[in-house]
Amino acid sequence: MTGSPAPQGRALLVALTPESRIALGAPEREITRFPYRVGRESRGVQRTPHGVISERRNPGSQPSNDLYLAEHAEPLNVSREHFEIDRDDAGYILVDRASTCGTIVEGQTVEARPGAAPSPSTTGT
Repeated sequence: MTGSPAPQGRALLVALTPESRIALGAPEREITRFPYRVGRESRGVQRTPHGVISERRNPGSQPSNDLYLAEHAEPLNVSREHFEIDRDDAGYILVDRASTCGTIVEGQTVEARPGAAPSPSTTGT
């Protein structure tokens, strides 16, 4: 950063599907801390009549994402560490976190940060 002011305006994630509304917990979520990381929930998940409740993390473990997306179908399309939203002097930026399937927005492939190592892939995760 060169000391320029941060981008003006609010950064919002807007739910476009019932599943994304469940993940966000609301029709939209404002992003106030950057980078904002998104990935697949890989912990055990329990379904209830009131939605999806994830089991607790192991004591002392730190989350690697700000938003976790539950994906139940095979093949999996969302990596555990999939993408992040950040900001720079020019505005907001979407960056792939070297996800297995890549990140595509409106038909355009989103690039990973230079020098990012590919995510380790494990069959079935």
